[in-house]
Amino acid sequence: MFDKLEFIEGRFRELNDKISDPEVISDQKNWQKYMKEHSNLSPIVEKFKEYKKMKQEIGEAKEIIKESSDEEMKELAKMELEELEVNIEEISMELKKLLLPKDENDDKNVIMEIRAGAGGDEAGLFAAELLRLYSRYSERRRWKIEMLNTSETGVGGIKEASILIKGKGVYQRLKFESGTHRVQRIPATESGGRIHTSTATVAVLPEVDDVEVSINQNDLRIDVYRSSGNGGQSVNTTDSAVRITHLPTGLVVTCQDGKSQLSNKLKAMQVLKARLYEKEVLEQHEEIAEERKNQIGSGDRSAKIRTYNFPQGRITDHRIPITLYKLQSYMEGEIDEIIDAVITNYQAEELKQLES
Repeated sequence: MFDKLEFIEGRFRELNDKISDPEVISDQKNWQKYMKEHSNLSPIVEKFKEYKKMKQEIGEAKEIIKESSDEEMKELAKMELEELEVNIEEISMELKKLLLPKDENDDKNVIMEIRAGAGGDEAGLFAAELLRLYSRYSERRRWKIEMLNTSETGVGGIKEASILIKGKGVYQRLKFESGTHRVQRIPATESGGRIHTSTATVAVLPEVDDVEVSINQNDLRIDVYRSSGNGGQSVNTTDSAVRITHLPTGLVVTCQDGKSQLSNKLKAMQVLKARLYEKEVLEQHEEIAEERKNQIGSGDRSAKIRTYNFPQGRITDHRIPITLYKLQSYMEGEIDEIIDAVITNYQAEELKQLES
């Protein structure tokens, strides 16, 4: 670990020289690249400096204990040493976390897709509740939400919905929400009082730039049709809804919530790029995806990650596992406790690999 830290410190000094070099500054593309790397390494270098300073202080305290003839001075040095050794352990752990591989998507916005699974109307109602839950959570964190597409059921639920969530650290916080969410409760339509189990799936995709995904327009089939459901005066009067099919992969994206055909086409392309990017990343990093699956679940749409048990008022995450009896507040968007627990567990597994 310390060899790596020494290397990073050396690279940081190099970058300091580069970003102040007039020739480099004149090449804005390279300068921005170096500035980003400098910014990423800065917290590690600062923490390493803190570690080395504390290591020096520990050495000085041990020297006093060993060499000093002043008993009072020795006692003070022993007390200081105890405190320093606790602090340096904490700093060492922080350094290890800073050295964990960075997910390049962590700072990106998110396209979240929620779909009703098994369970008929009850699954659609649960999917709608998950949409509300993540919307409330986004509001709490002051993230912006944009509806991309919804397909409603006739009883107040949704078949599927896509939303764009914009803000700081959105993907970092939400990426482990992908998977199958299971609900256990007595439906309002159940006269016998029996508990039913239904599911909904959540997919969390990082929003991608044009430079990251190249799409050949000849690979697309674009169909337009009339919108359905709640959408204002233009619904069922103009062909504003858009369906885009990516022929090589068979991926299909629909969008009808925008005010115009152009708006819907742009939003549909946005979702298609995110899906293609996800597919490409999974193919390129199959081994990493398998390792993540072993650690906290694959996060894909087939993996059951969480159960919401309404009669008992509990939420259980099956990957850690953790159970909270706070279902009511959880459904109002107070979900940080479980998100933090999942992220901490993931980091702990990554640290094991770093140390092995």
